[in-house]
Amino acid sequence: MTEFWDVYSIIDEEYFSAGDVQKSDLVEGAIAGMVSALWDKHTEFMNPEINKKFNEALSWDFEWIWAVVEKVPLWVLVERILKGSPAKIYDIRAWDIIIQVDGETISELDLYDAVEKIKGPAWSQVTLTLLRPESESTLDISVVRDKIHIPSIEQKFFEEDNIWYIALNLFWDTTAEEFSKALADVQAAWVDGLIIDLRDNGGWFLQSAVQILSEFIPEWEVLVKTRYKDSFFDQSYFSIGSESLFEKKIVVLINWNSASASEITAWALKDYDKAILVGEKSYGKWSVQQPFDLEDGSMLKLTVAKWFTPKWVNIDAEGIVPDIEVNFEEADYEDKYDRQLETAKEVLKSYIEKNSIWLTVEQYEKNKIETWTWEVIKED
Repeated sequence: MTEFWDVYSIIDEEYFSAGDVQKSDLVEGAIAGMVSALWDKHTEFMNPEINKKFNEALSWDFEWIWAVVEKVPLWVLVERILKGSPAKIYDIRAWDIIIQVDGETISELDLYDAVEKIKGPAWSQVTLTLLRPESESTLDISVVRDKIHIPSIEQKFFEEDNIWYIALNLFWDTTAEEFSKALADVQAAWVDGLIIDLRDNGGWFLQSAVQILSEFIPEWEVLVKTRYKDSFFDQSYFSIGSESLFEKKIVVLINWNSASASEITAWALKDYDKAILVGEKSYGKWSVQQPFDLEDGSMLKLTVAKWFTPKWVNIDAEGIVPDIEVNFEEADYEDKYDRQLETAKEVLKSYIEKNSIWLTVEQYEKNKIETWTWEVIKED
């Protein structure tokens, strides 16, 4: 630490405006710089003011657009969209960059001050000026703020296809119990197959994912492993099994917003040949953070462990590539057409017919190439 104290002393003794600088600010800035040198987006130092705002955000007891955002140089990046949120309803998308709020630039604001600008009373309106990666110009979107209630699961029956659909929106402490009841309905209905929708699911409770996976994967099979710096704390999570494992064909939907426990769920179902994955590459959040509260009210949120597959594969920052990749087209947003869900239905019907994951994936890719070739011939 010699260099640190040398620099601190030089600043204290020689800096022209040293009298205008609080020593606590220098220490806080040094800590923040040390943490940023880890180059870990999930590790963060929060001073008392920011920590208070962070804890408020965890309570969800406020109104805004309900998107997960992060600070990038100059502006704010929309990282994930929560299902059922105002952001989703008004077609704000992942990777949009917010550059203005109600006409006011936010380039000089930190993340939490920028969020304060976006927050406001329920049913009030905020106009966001966005840069969209595929667009050549900015666009203004007016969003009505609201509180949000995200149901743990949603389900429906596609009668014409004899397929059941369950959307897992979050992994809360009650999610596994709700899912088990929904799955009992599926078993009783004698359906041909099941679609599990993990899109826009940011994860949360790992134990809920373990309980849900136990409905599909035999007892004592390893679902995920956690590795710490000290191997003494390493842990494996095993399936606890079920009286009646679900044996029907399954397709799982994932997208850029599928993270953490939802990725663990998708990967385990894929790894044990229980499901075909359809959609977009997932987020890639396979790390574990622990909060360390400091005496002055500050908090260090530090990555202390990482998750690994049963074969010791870690996909942190890489994400899961689906077996069948399906991206939305611009017209889908305008027509409110869920291309990924419709593809999942077709894939599941093919999977039921062929009774093979790989034959189904190969046939889908073959059909896609044949369709593309026919479209080119027609155009020529």
